[in-house]
Amino acid sequence: MFPEAFRLGGYFQSTYGVMVTLAFLAGLWMTVRLGRKAGLNADAMVNLGIYVALVALVGAKLLMVAFDLGYYVRHPGELFSLATFRAGGIFFGGLLAALLAASVYVRRKRLPGLVVADTFAPGLALGHAIGRMGCFLAGCCWGQPSHLPWAVTFTNPLAHEMFGTPLGVSVHPAQLYEVLAVAAIFLLLYHRFHRPHRPGSLIGLYLA
Repeated sequence: MFPEAFRLGGYFQSTYGVMVTLAFLAGLWMTVRLGRKAGLNADAMVNLGIYVALVALVGAKLLMVAFDLGYYVRHPGELFSLATFRAGGIFFGGLLAALLAASVYVRRKRLPGLVVADTFAPGLALGHAIGRMGCFLAGCCWGQPSHLPWAVTFTNPLAHEMFGTPLGVSVHPAQLYEVLAVAAIFLLLYHRFHRPHRPGSLIGLYLA
């Protein structure tokens, strides 16, 4: 749809990158807000959020490279290309790396791990929903061909150049399906957070 947010000379900023930034800020804001209600130190939650985000970016790109290892073996220069830098990577690689980094940080700071994890769960879902909206705007992660009334047709040549997006073909808005699904998960987790719950139950529900 709108893969380019703005352009300065020969450089352009991808819409996906802007949405990922908004997703991080919204998720971190939600986490700190809920952390205060849970009696957690706000500075520690902010620091943890930043560390987790940086590690998640690396993990997402590493899994992306692993999934397409043959291509990068044949074109090793692409590992450090602008296209790879702009690519968001694979969400689950970022999630696994983030969980590992969070576990190390929580142990070193002697924080209540399960309470911290529960506090992060709604923010993760909120950020995920915003990030998937970025996928829709960028034109990546499209669905199967469809003739349903809500099918979408991508027409921007830049989306095809960057992601191989099929142009002029009606497809399922798979990105929006996931936005709605993850937004529903966020609302469920946010509601459950404000009700009595066992430590670890919210992060468990999110992962499930």
